[in-house]
Amino acid sequence: MRLGIVRGRVVLSRSLPSLRGTSLLLVEPVSAANLAARNGRGGGKTLVVADQLSPAAGQMIALVEGSEAANPYPAPTPVDAYCALIVNDYTFQPPEAADRSAAEGRR
Repeated sequence: MRLGIVRGRVVLSRSLPSLRGTSLLLVEPVSAANLAARNGRGGGKTLVVADQLSPAAGQMIALVEGSEAANPYPAPTPVDAYCALIVNDYTFQPPEAADRSAAEGRR
């Protein structure tokens, strides 16, 4: 699961029946440095994400990628990324700090 910022929407003139009720978002993944800075910037390559939660442009979301992204759909659906939740707030702990605290807990 990764965090990303909604930058826009994709509009289709045609879609598969299995995608009915799903909107497509343009999402910019957020880098660890930008998460730590809490500056609202992304830093990753923009991707298209299937969505049924309707976040607004500029909101942070968590997205699931790969075969798990198609799990919310009953029929086989060509989805590579899915909006799993809308993020209201977060606490960022750098990976180095997490490794250090885990090592201290093992002593």
